[in-house]
Amino acid sequence: MESTLSPMFLLAIALAPLLGSIVVGLFGTGFFGRQVTRTGGHGLTIALVAFSTIASLYVLYQVVVNDAYFNETIYTWALIGTVPIEIGFLVDSLTATMMVVVTSVSLMVHIYTIGYMSDDPGYNRFFSYISLFTFSMLMLVMANNMLLLFFGWEAVGLVSYLLIGFWYERPTAIFANMKAFLVNRVGDFGFLLGIGLLFAYSGSLNYEQVFASSSLLSFTYLPGTDWTIVTVAAICLFIGAMGKSAQVPLHAWLPDSMEGPTPISALIHAATMVTAGIFMVARFSPVFELSNTALSLVIIVGAIGALFLGILGLIQNDIKRVVAYSTLSQLGYMTVALGASAYSAAVFHLMTHAFFKALLFLGAGSVIIGMHHNQDIRYMGAIRKYMPITWITFLIGTLSLVGTPFFSGYYSKEHIIEAAHAANVWGASFAYYCVLIGVFVTSLYSFRLYFVVFHGKERFDQVPADDPHRLAEGEKPKESSWVVTLPLILLAIPSVLVGAWAIEPMLFGDFFNNVIYVDGALHPAMATIASTFHGWYAYGLHAVQTVPFWLVVAGFVVALYLYVISPTTPAKIYNAFSGVNRILENKYYVDWVYENVFARGARVIGKGFWKGGDRGVIDGFIIGGSTKLIAGIAAISRKLQSGYVYHYAASMLVGVIVLISFFVLVR
Repeated sequence: MESTLSPMFLLAIALAPLLGSIVVGLFGTGFFGRQVTRTGGHGLTIALVAFSTIASLYVLYQVVVNDAYFNETIYTWALIGTVPIEIGFLVDSLTATMMVVVTSVSLMVHIYTIGYMSDDPGYNRFFSYISLFTFSMLMLVMANNMLLLFFGWEAVGLVSYLLIGFWYERPTAIFANMKAFLVNRVGDFGFLLGIGLLFAYSGSLNYEQVFASSSLLSFTYLPGTDWTIVTVAAICLFIGAMGKSAQVPLHAWLPDSMEGPTPISALIHAATMVTAGIFMVARFSPVFELSNTALSLVIIVGAIGALFLGILGLIQNDIKRVVAYSTLSQLGYMTVALGASAYSAAVFHLMTHAFFKALLFLGAGSVIIGMHHNQDIRYMGAIRKYMPITWITFLIGTLSLVGTPFFSGYYSKEHIIEAAHAANVWGASFAYYCVLIGVFVTSLYSFRLYFVVFHGKERFDQVPADDPHRLAEGEKPKESSWVVTLPLILLAIPSVLVGAWAIEPMLFGDFFNNVIYVDGALHPAMATIASTFHGWYAYGLHAVQTVPFWLVVAGFVVALYLYVISPTTPAKIYNAFSGVNRILENKYYVDWVYENVFARGARVIGKGFWKGGDRGVIDGFIIGGSTKLIAGIAAISRKLQSGYVYHYAASMLVGVIVLISFFVLVR
């Protein structure tokens, strides 16, 4: 591969959204005036993100057709001894794929925002934030060294904090963004330790040098332990991925982040930011491949999330939270693929998931608009009659999510299940059954949401009279404007087609050659899958002979019966399993542990440090004690300064006697 891409062109792709964010943020929000109008704000940011999208598609075309490649330093910022601190880009097939996913979904969200946020006073501020987020994600995926990766990693966390708390007058939004910030700091601490270990033992921050020395680090042990540097570094890096990609137990921030506006739910918590951890592990595949211990941890954590977090979606009544728990489950599927060394399958599902999950979030937002911003699905029903475009596109997203044959999600999810079955790491059998059962759970909560919202009886009139989100008397939902429905239509297309189009080159071709590294002898999952693949069409037809397909059908049938044919049955089941429901409603008590053990414990420790350390030791002993000592010395000194000559004469006489005695004793 040759460096055939221009560094200035790549810089323009990354910096275009930043330019839009700065101009609209400074001159459209009142910071330096309001020279940029609302129309000018969305027009400028959309135009610049559209440029990045088209340019990213061109980069992907060059990578696929002309084998283009780029790995160069753009700017040397500083030197630490002889180690350069650089800003540099690495553009290969993995980067190009992520660039297209990030920019294309971001463009759809920008257009969608015109309709969704039309009445919001923070209109230009929101466009500034989402453009800044796009820039941050591009820097993360385009980096060729760990320092720039960390910059992008922290930047997306910062913008996520701003966007989750966008409606900062709401206490729930402030709680949610602070929760996301603190939980991600836990993961980021591990991530920074992993980067530090690799830097300390390889002597470089650049991916190429780090990966070249990783095999040597597999024989280097952490001092005082029998753990290799590669294993410890890989586990630390994965802890970072657990925070950013919301893996158990660092997942609790993502459902609460639904307090932000719906467009950012699609942009950050479905398609881009939460997949940063998946991308990072795939990028560091040369490191993870050298540690079966780390891969076992990855596959087990992913399996727990894929099944048990998906179950929580069954009891949610907020339309966005159902989709949010679906995201947690699908991120678990991607993580299982990483642990099975099926990195390409994880990235493939990342790409298909980005499109159909963004579609579902934006479709949910369209429903919310039609329901006067009511998000409770218990007050919906039969909406398909009033919102036909939203209905059909939401159905397409649902079919792709559950893994319907020939839809994009089917090709990516099915291969993850097969990879878990063929994996050669400890915990693979557990992961296989978790992702297999998860297929039924996904189908059940997905079709539950679909049937309750779009079918059955209309329940608009059941909204309490004092609820500000109640429709007016006799009012019905109506289809959203074209700026909302156009992104839905455009996202529905790849939700159907991109899986069949991309499966062969991404999973069984040379698309990721020399980019993702797999030790085929130790981790044969992808090779096993490849031996039975005979093209996208045959693979789709083969679905009816597989267990996952019938689990999808079972989930559909159960949801149809419970929520359309016999809608009174779910309440009876709920009452029969009240104990289980209590556990699920409390989200396995993870939030309770965070708030009552860690948060309260931190407050107790902090209070102890304040009283014992700050007030007792520092104020009382160090500062207060020195003050008292000086005051005592001063009091004694005052008595010696009496002003009488005979006192001074006596002092001189005593001093002379002491000196003479000293010299006599010394001699």
